[in-house]
Amino acid sequence: MSDDELRERLKAALWHTIGKLVDEETLGLDVIANQAFIASLTEMVWTQLENVAKDLEAFANHASRTTITTDDVLLLVRRNEELESLMKDFVDREKEKRAANASGKRKR
Repeated sequence: MSDDELRERLKAALWHTIGKLVDEETLGLDVIANQAFIASLTEMVWTQLENVAKDLEAFANHASRTTITTDDVLLLVRRNEELESLMKDFVDREKEKRAANASGKRKR
């Protein structure tokens, strides 16, 4: 599969997901969102995702890494204090789980 084909499949999946989310939200509001709205929203989200991907890649490259890490994600969200706090809490919980799993394996 070529990069263009993959990009189109990903964009179609994003369109589908956004369409479902918009449908769910508009039902409760008793309004109808047309396809042009969903298309515009999909384009906006796609553009944002591309920018996020470029920023994460730049952060990893700056640190001489080829892999994006949680540190890169935390650096990306640093200007949104609430999101940063949620992300840090999530990362801390995941580290605790891994540490607990690792110590449990060593005892056996």
